Amino acid sequence: MPATLVDMKHELAAKQRKELLGALQTRFTQNVSKHEGIAWETVAERLAAAPPKKLWSLGEMERTGGEPDVVGCDEKTGEVVFADCAPETPKGRRSLCYDRRALAERKEHKPQGAAVEGAATMGIELLAEDEYLALQERFGFDTKTSSWLRTPSAIRELGGALYGERRYGRVFIGHNGAQSYYAVRGFRGSLRV
Repeated sequence: MPATLVDMKHELAAKQRKELLGALQTRFTQNVSKHEGIAWETVAERLAAAPPKKLWSLGEMERTGGEPDVVGCDEKTGEVVFADCAPETPKGRRSLCYDRRALAERKEHKPQGAAVEGAATMGIELLAEDEYLALQERFGFDTKTSSWLRTPSAIRELGGALYGERRYGRVFIGHNGAQSYYAVRGFRGSLRV
């Protein structure tokens, strides 16, 4: 998809910023259980003081179907933590292998990209296994899809990568060759503001 001049600077235009902030506030208000004890005013202050690139990253999370929402607040730094809270792995981030190395190793039927690089391009972090499990415990998602997870280097060096999904009323963490990809596997991310 072509990038606009505004996108290339990693800044949102005024109208995009207003629409994003409206969507975030609406989602925050409709899903109070995801962020009990956190006031919208606190979030709004952090967003107002955030560098333009952070808002652009949130905009990318929204644009690709992640439905970002506040899932916590770091008491030490005051940072507000956003994560992709869409019921299924974001539609705009599926059919990807794990990373660039896996993409290069794949000889035929290559996917269009890789999860690790996709997250980095968006300025977000791929969810780690513990983060994924904590969010699954609170909300429950990925009942028809699965999400690549930040994989420990020892596993990646052996050619594998981790993913998570919810099936049969419980959460499973699995592994595949990092070069594999599926139409229903994408990635979820988080961003600290």
